[in-house]
Amino acid sequence: MREILHVQGGQCGNQIGSKFWEVICDEHGIDPTGKYVSEGGNDTQLERINVYYNEASGGRYVPRAVLMDLEPGTMESIRSGPFGKIFRPDNFVFGQSGAGNNWAKGHYTEGAELIDSVLDVVRKEAENCDCLQGFQVCHSLGGGTGSGMGTLLISKIREEYPDRMMLTFSVFPSPKVSDTVVEPYNATLSVHQLVENADECMVLDNEALYDICFRTLKLSTPSFGDLNHLISATMSGVTCCLRFPGQLNSDLRKLAVNLIPFPRLHFFMVGFAPLTSRGSQQYVSLTVPELTQQMWDAKNMMCAADPRHGRYLTASAMFRGKMSTKEVDEQIINVQNKNSSYFVEWIPNNVKSSVCDIPPKNLKMSSTFIGNFTSIQEMFRRVSEQFTAMFRRKAFFALVYWGGNG
Repeated sequence: MREILHVQGGQCGNQIGSKFWEVICDEHGIDPTGKYVSEGGNDTQLERINVYYNEASGGRYVPRAVLMDLEPGTMESIRSGPFGKIFRPDNFVFGQSGAGNNWAKGHYTEGAELIDSVLDVVRKEAENCDCLQGFQVCHSLGGGTGSGMGTLLISKIREEYPDRMMLTFSVFPSPKVSDTVVEPYNATLSVHQLVENADECMVLDNEALYDICFRTLKLSTPSFGDLNHLISATMSGVTCCLRFPGQLNSDLRKLAVNLIPFPRLHFFMVGFAPLTSRGSQQYVSLTVPELTQQMWDAKNMMCAADPRHGRYLTASAMFRGKMSTKEVDEQIINVQNKNSSYFVEWIPNNVKSSVCDIPPKNLKMSSTFIGNFTSIQEMFRRVSEQFTAMFRRKAFFALVYWGGNG
């Protein structure tokens, strides 16, 4: 089996990571104690369960996950949450001091002290794999632990496992949803690391997630729970080809080969369909054309950059549910023909599609979209402008740069 090792770091990373595990446990029929609960002979649930789970004694399935943080708070809430008992207790690695939203603390001081114990757990999990496919990391770039220690871990794993894939789900900061004033510093320092050491980067953006909750889902006051739910639906969609047998199967490496024209251009915008408000669900029919139309819509992108302001280098469309590959292919060709001016002409056939037979819970069919656009530079430019505005005045600079001793 091609296994994947999942790592989550910092408060945001741990929250979206544990939500992701809740969703995929549900899809694979694993209950909160790790036992498999059969759903009327649906044997496909266990066929490729080894990709994300280790089998323990007594028929328990244990997530192949490493949870790290520089303070114990988030870990405690995961432990006391609904799926807290499913994770292996040794795989919780945490410090006591916190990183105080400070990248340097996460990368050079507090994080550097904890990193060896995290790497020990990672090594142990990697050695138990038959054929490790790669790593997936959940973290945010606005705080201290997810960005500073997250990128430190990525570079250490890269040193040790240079030939394995490194996929990150990175939550970028946005001024509309800002916790701290030093987010642009933390994000800028992290992006340099991600450009060098990650193979595929799924860009998630709080600003875009809020817009989706407001405009599409019609939620007047979206909570972080709602945002995390959107992220976990997308993560489940991105990974479903790896977790279930499908008509066209893709793994992390195939995804990278098809989506990345040059190694540094590996930052993707992701989208999910169907997204409909609760009130209008019964008025919408789920069909392949409907899903295709929605997933290419700029309003569905989970990153606040408009794909219409640039061009597509490549894209991947992953469909789930009972449907014919012929219909999917026709719809994709249709989109490319209609919008040919938005695709670069030097990459022929630059949209990859795959179909997985098993739909997500409570839906007949769904689709997930991964796009490599030139317009993602809008998001980088936004962070860069905020960085420059502060750095020009050396605002908060001693605090960030000297690790809080300035």
